Amino acid sequence: MAAQLHVAPGEPLADAVRRAAPGDEIIVERGHYPANLLIDKPLTLTGRNRPTIDGGNQGDVIRITAPDVTVQGFIIANSGGDLEKQNAGVYVFPGAHRAVVRNNDISYSLFGLWVEKSNNVRVENNLITGKRDYLSSQRGNGIQIYNTDGAQIVGNRISFSRDAIYVDVSHHALFRSNRMHHSRYGTHYMNSYHNIWEYNETYLNRGGLALMEVRDQIVRYNIAWGNSDHGIMLRTIEGATVEHNIVAGNSRGFFIYDAEYNTLRGNLVIGNNVGVHLWAGSTRNDVDGNDFIANRDQIRYVASKDEPWGVKQGNYWSNYMGWDRDGNGVGDVPYEAADVVDRLIWRHPFVKLLLNSPAISTLRMVARQFPLLRAPSVVDARPAMHPYHSDWSKWLGRRFDTN
Repeated sequence: MAAQLHVAPGEPLADAVRRAAPGDEIIVERGHYPANLLIDKPLTLTGRNRPTIDGGNQGDVIRITAPDVTVQGFIIANSGGDLEKQNAGVYVFPGAHRAVVRNNDISYSLFGLWVEKSNNVRVENNLITGKRDYLSSQRGNGIQIYNTDGAQIVGNRISFSRDAIYVDVSHHALFRSNRMHHSRYGTHYMNSYHNIWEYNETYLNRGGLALMEVRDQIVRYNIAWGNSDHGIMLRTIEGATVEHNIVAGNSRGFFIYDAEYNTLRGNLVIGNNVGVHLWAGSTRNDVDGNDFIANRDQIRYVASKDEPWGVKQGNYWSNYMGWDRDGNGVGDVPYEAADVVDRLIWRHPFVKLLLNSPAISTLRMVARQFPLLRAPSVVDARPAMHPYHSDWSKWLGRRFDTN
């Protein structure tokens, strides 16, 4: 039968862990406990009224090496700062399957959590802050999962890490309702397949969400705003569904590189310096039903031939200059995202002062009449006359350079 053990301030926490039998619960009363704990048997470690486990800036604060361990309700503070040893607030070692780390504050730790070769791990409702006085490159990641399957990363708040969440060779995972800010990347994915990323918010980072070398990803109902490089990066990716996200006030909304056979639909891309930077053979993607509103450059496109978007439904472009004579809500003239005027503005930004002038309108018209002047472009044959998002205006002004 599982037993309950109680630990009060002044009692050594590590001794209680050593005495406990597999399956026991250790209840720790509010207090300050200097310790570098090793949990090498299935246990539940529960903090009552948020006691502090302090690693003294040495090693891992808690190291889990057994399966079926739960750690909940603590302030976990002051890991070591050695990147080579991957010092962490909580280090989940290979084979520690089904570990649960929830409802903790993990503070001033190099890596908040490091999870390696352990499956079906749950990391829920933790507040994680890194060693914010370190240079960004010298910090660890808020949550790092490596070579795992079936992880659930839900409801965490992460800041002042190198990357808030770093995912490498980890599959069939769920990332939901996390908030990430003031890090290099909100999330950095590498070589990971069949994951779901939904209802997360990444803001005021250098990059919001970076998906690199991945397949069959679902990215939906997320918010990426105020990031100084990009909101969402899709790099060397195929088979992903990216839908119903808000990408607002970033330097680049979407950065799409070497991306094929993906679906982008129902996204609001608003107020970015560049709405979408598209290049390196990013083709055969289904891009429909999105709103591109008030981006300084809607599309920055580098390729040798036109790329068709909006084939089924069409996208909304706030700078579309066409008309709708039959009133069916679809523009009669295709939208071209990189005409001669756009290329002129990229080279000479001051031309934006004349954007609504008769001279610029005439130049656009002449370019349509004389194809020799046009460059390869994203072409939307069915541009929508009205935005799909009725509440788009509330996202104007949320920018990385004004917050």
